[in-house]
Amino acid sequence: MEDSKAIIEAIIFTSEGPVQVDKIKEVLPDVEKDEISRLLKELMEEYEKRGGGFLLLEVAGGFQFRTRADFSYWINKFLKGRPAILSRAAMETLAVIAYKQPVLKSEIDRFRGVDSGSSLKGLLERKLVRIMGRKDVPGRPIMYGTTKKFLEVFNLKDLSELPTLKELKDLHEEA
Repeated sequence: MEDSKAIIEAIIFTSEGPVQVDKIKEVLPDVEKDEISRLLKELMEEYEKRGGGFLLLEVAGGFQFRTRADFSYWINKFLKGRPAILSRAAMETLAVIAYKQPVLKSEIDRFRGVDSGSSLKGLLERKLVRIMGRKDVPGRPIMYGTTKKFLEVFNLKDLSELPTLKELKDLHEEA
């Protein structure tokens, strides 16, 4: 199909979240997945080369248009708002969940040394964390994990892109 690239671009542009190759394939059943992937790579390169205000990035298992990070000041000025900032406690809680998931609240509390209930509630409300089920032990405590929105917010394709604990330690030692 001659217009496949433009159709893919339009689909991603109109989507509220990252678009997976399989979803594009549903709309373009005559185009092979390898061809869709090739066209996506071309689009990513075109937007990168153009150097405009936004890019096509692979995040959270799909593809999404994102504004360039170096324009965040101007975007926030235009929106007359400040970016949503997570508290230190919320970031600590989120980090424990990201690296240890599925994880129980008691494990988060033990790791942090304080009660994480308030932070956990806020992360659930922001949809950065989700309930993954209950552990099959007495009391059946709730297990928590990160969401697709977590990947989107932190520009990660998947959890394997999180820095390793060694990389974090090395970074901390450099500071």
